[in-house]
Amino acid sequence: MRAMKLAALIFFVAACSKEGANSSSTASSTTSSSSQSVDLTGAGATFPYPIYSKWFSDYATLTGVKINYQSIGSGGGIRQLSEGTVDFGASDSPMSDDELSKAKGGAILHFPTVLGADVITYNLPGVTTALKFTPAAIADIFSGRIKKWNDTRIASLNPGVTLPAQDILVVHRSDGSGTTYIFTDYLSTAVPSWKTSVGKGKEVKWPVGLGAKGNEGVSGQVKQTPGSIGYVELAYAKQNNLPIAAIRNKSGQFVAASVDAVTAAAAGVAKALPANTDYRISIVDAPGASSYPISSFTWILVYQHQTDAVKGKKLVDFLNWALTDGEKEASTLDYAPLPAEMATAVKARLANIDLTGAK
Repeated sequence: MRAMKLAALIFFVAACSKEGANSSSTASSTTSSSSQSVDLTGAGATFPYPIYSKWFSDYATLTGVKINYQSIGSGGGIRQLSEGTVDFGASDSPMSDDELSKAKGGAILHFPTVLGADVITYNLPGVTTALKFTPAAIADIFSGRIKKWNDTRIASLNPGVTLPAQDILVVHRSDGSGTTYIFTDYLSTAVPSWKTSVGKGKEVKWPVGLGAKGNEGVSGQVKQTPGSIGYVELAYAKQNNLPIAAIRNKSGQFVAASVDAVTAAAAGVAKALPANTDYRISIVDAPGASSYPISSFTWILVYQHQTDAVKGKKLVDFLNWALTDGEKEASTLDYAPLPAEMATAVKARLANIDLTGAK
């Protein structure tokens, strides 16, 4: 039943993403039966869409407040919030100082909601053992230096696995993507040569590969293309029954993505956070034997000054619910809830949102 529900959610993501591709202003269009009944509009990351969709549905049932969210990628969400065409944005890539300075509505606050994982997934018919990769091997594959599946740099990490002498087809995101930001942030941290060649960002100049839109696009392309490899958020790989590679972490252990492994990656960071942090923090390549190395927070982005007091109050009420009751649902869809002490601190920060409704 859980798989069927998640299948419906991710099928819906694809429809929303196609609609978002037609126009940057589609965040005002409805994903429900009546656009007039929508209370809040948002746009952005596909990475957290499965859990956000559940939250929006549950919250509407509980309160009657309807939230229309367009899953168009983190870059699109940041652009639409900056232009003031949505009530909130969502991103897995924290906004840069430059992006923040250009937002038309003034100061923007980052509210981490849950944690997730980028996973390496692939399509190799006949290979039933989950593959292992080091950060260097991943960088070499996605930069085109490893071209065949039976390359010794892969085979040596996977003794006993018969790998085909088949070309590797890299699949990456074609849109501005927080999932890409997390992936390239990780490689830039763990592999110095990647930092100086490709670098990190929501969009990068990929040396090789085929682009696809959204997590649903990448997972769909990998699923239908033998010999392919890509990076997607954990829930999308699981829903599509795609294999998930184990990655050697900073402590030298090969770890597969899981709620526990993502939680372990966040644990040390959460305890060390200073008071009044803006939460634009990275946890890639975290220390700890059980930490999954490509883990990240995902954020909802909100203007500090709400020009519509009624909408602002609805947004704050939703965030307060999400950070309390919503967190309890995270693990059911393969996301990790915020550490308890961090969730408490983030909820307290809601008081910094100005609801006066006057400039």
